[in-house]
Amino acid sequence: MSKTALITGVTGQDGAYLSQLLLEKGYTVYGLMRRSASQEFLTERLKWIGVLDDVNLIHGDLLDLASLIHVVNQVKPDEVYNLAAQTFVHTSFDQPLLTAQVTGVGATHMLEAVRLAAPGAKFYQASSSEMFGKAQEKMQSETTPFYPRSPYAAAKLYAHWITGNYRESYQMHASCGILFNHESPLRGIEFVTRKVTDAVARIKLGQAKTLDLGNLDARRDWGHARDYVRGMWMMLQQPTPDDYVLATGRTVTVRDMTKAAFDHVGLNWEDHVQVSNRLFRPAEVDFLLGDPAKARRVLGWEPTIGLEEMIGEMVDADLERRRQAGDVRARVPA
Repeated sequence: MSKTALITGVTGQDGAYLSQLLLEKGYTVYGLMRRSASQEFLTERLKWIGVLDDVNLIHGDLLDLASLIHVVNQVKPDEVYNLAAQTFVHTSFDQPLLTAQVTGVGATHMLEAVRLAAPGAKFYQASSSEMFGKAQEKMQSETTPFYPRSPYAAAKLYAHWITGNYRESYQMHASCGILFNHESPLRGIEFVTRKVTDAVARIKLGQAKTLDLGNLDARRDWGHARDYVRGMWMMLQQPTPDDYVLATGRTVTVRDMTKAAFDHVGLNWEDHVQVSNRLFRPAEVDFLLGDPAKARRVLGWEPTIGLEEMIGEMVDADLERRRQAGDVRARVPA
């Protein structure tokens, strides 16, 4: 018999790629959505990769436990992937309470709904490398102390710990994936990688001349979202729940990532990039580098797409979007 999966955050980058992966594996996929007048706009990612008609969209709200219990009762999922969050770090400084509610308390609501309505379901919580913040070790693993440096990271850390608490208190099959930065052509334009590749496309096509960036020296461990959603699924296939770091084990500066994007279209990045102080975070995270040894050993997971290949794919996708649109409004929705 085929399995049934429920995905929160189904309209985001990871939700779209995870839907695609699970459908290929024969799952029946349900995606949780808040009611919105802009539903057609929000489902653009699912449409872009050709799975919109195969995902069963169902309405619910992470801030409304009753609606989540109703959804879980209706879907009766074998697996639940909680990907929904307020995910933009910079916005979390402007909206810390909303971030805490959606990203932290929302995860608790989802856990409670599963505990009450589908206690046998396997649960995945999307944790984040931002929880390491001011990194206490050169490479961050499952045992590295956390040091969150933003309201987003603090909310993610609460969600991470509450998932572990439900696992231990109620014997739920609940696992956390501590995912380092993972990108794709489906990434929202407010994230730095997509901001860069979209700007490169506009500059190449003569629609813009410059790109404003913040801290060029910040280092990140960047991988491709397609690899990372495969790791999520692998975690829930294990007989015992646990927490895993997913990362490439390679760290690159924002400067070098930007250079790779401009190099892809034969442009010199220094001719176009300007540093803007307003784009620096109030509390910077300067260095993140993940150690995926446990995921490699236990899950057999390995990243397959390198940074340069990924950035090239993103630039090509943005070039195509801009050419088709003919103006600066074309983009995957944020």
